[in-house]
Amino acid sequence: MATQAFEDIAETFDFLDDWEDRYRHVIELGRAMPPMDPALQVPATKVEGCASQVWIMPRIENGRFDFQGDSDAMIVRGLIAVLHALYSGVPVGQVGQIDAQAELARLGLDEHLSSQRSNGLRAMIQRIRQLSADAA
Repeated sequence: MATQAFEDIAETFDFLDDWEDRYRHVIELGRAMPPMDPALQVPATKVEGCASQVWIMPRIENGRFDFQGDSDAMIVRGLIAVLHALYSGVPVGQVGQIDAQAELARLGLDEHLSSQRSNGLRAMIQRIRQLSADAA
């Protein structure tokens, strides 16, 4: 049920043999994301449960979920970009049906992130699911 943008990331990961190359790719994805307006980086958009500073601001257009996100850590910013690829453009009512853990496991992220980063990633997924549920 992944979006084409996420499938593109998965294909790139399949092509990259070395985890360090994959890690660099995640960071590059984060660098390519447009920056979030600092005025949106407020307590209401902050994701709790992340070791880094993380903000997610939802946008719903024509019944489809989208969000802006940012972090003070480059790898986390890259993880936000991966989540954006997974969820952006999905109908709001279907966001909660995406098995994010399974999709991210296809990338090997579950095996290569520290427990702190994994916990933060789960917190971001939970926040996205909650934001979409609130908008539905």
